[in-house]
Amino acid sequence: MSIFKLQAELETSRMLGNTYSYIAATPSTRLERLLRERELRKLNKSFSSSEELREVDQLYTDEEFMQGLALANGLSDRCEKQEGRPPKQRLLVVANRLPVSAVRKGEDSWVLEISVGGLVSALLGVNEFEARWIGWAGLNVPDEIGQITLTKALAEKRCIPVFLDEEIVHQYYNGYCNNILWPLFHYLGLPQEDRLATTRSFQSQFNAYKKANQMFADVVNKHYQEGDIVWCHDYHLMFLPKCLKKFNRKMKVGWFLHTPFPSSEIHRTLPSRSELLRSVLAADLVGFHTYDYARHFVSACTRILGLEGTPDGVEDQGKLTRVAAFPIGIDSDRFIRALELPQVQDHIKELKERFAGRK
Repeated sequence: MSIFKLQAELETSRMLGNTYSYIAATPSTRLERLLRERELRKLNKSFSSSEELREVDQLYTDEEFMQGLALANGLSDRCEKQEGRPPKQRLLVVANRLPVSAVRKGEDSWVLEISVGGLVSALLGVNEFEARWIGWAGLNVPDEIGQITLTKALAEKRCIPVFLDEEIVHQYYNGYCNNILWPLFHYLGLPQEDRLATTRSFQSQFNAYKKANQMFADVVNKHYQEGDIVWCHDYHLMFLPKCLKKFNRKMKVGWFLHTPFPSSEIHRTLPSRSELLRSVLAADLVGFHTYDYARHFVSACTRILGLEGTPDGVEDQGKLTRVAAFPIGIDSDRFIRALELPQVQDHIKELKERFAGRK
């Protein structure tokens, strides 16, 4: 099941917070009737998980599911207003890549494919917020028509694109992110300067990194609404908290690192070490996978920047940036449901037959 079908399922479930009142309503469209029948099947538990998944795939096209999602949102919003419940908190998820990859089929035609990755899998379980995802679509779109049509296509998936040209991607992503930060954060050390010929120098890569982060910030600022929470992800966007706070100091900004954070001795070898640390500290909350990574970050701030580390985080001239460990997980129910899919069961059977009698 695609991420968008899963989102529609979650939104429909939220819509059915008052199950009785929804079922009692008379469906006025085919889509409402299908949604009603589907929920009745769930309530009666008359179908197995695999049968239900097959029925879903047969009943709904992607277009119908997006229409269903819009319908669910509309009914849910009206229900919340009638019952006096506040609307969901808006969350802007900002990452280097969007959860979908765009493939161009014509001047104004696009096909969106689901991206595979740990970040996408982890954030599928975040359903307590009204989320929007901001990021790069994975390709260069230099023409205005392409940018307008891609933006419109992505909007249906609650995604907002950041358009980066090839040179920026080459130096920011292939250069500074993957050639410098990723190896350093995994204790592989920095490459020699003479090995950077294909991606220019340290300084040019760092300048491209800052420029790309500002481009992400410009898109966030354009779509930000008062009260939104902005959640920045990974080493690609270490400058983003500073850029966002410069635009609006009251903006709620969090930053989470999905890789290890090295010890202060290793981080000290990075030429831009101080500037990156101060940029991350502009966030209100900084998160890591483990306590050790959080401790390394606080240690780097105290030993490199000379700031004060506290049990809650790092303090700089009266401003406290909270630092904590937040072990990330996945939407386990989604993977459990996937075990019931026929193609998965066939693959399990094949593996059991291949390794029968072995320990």
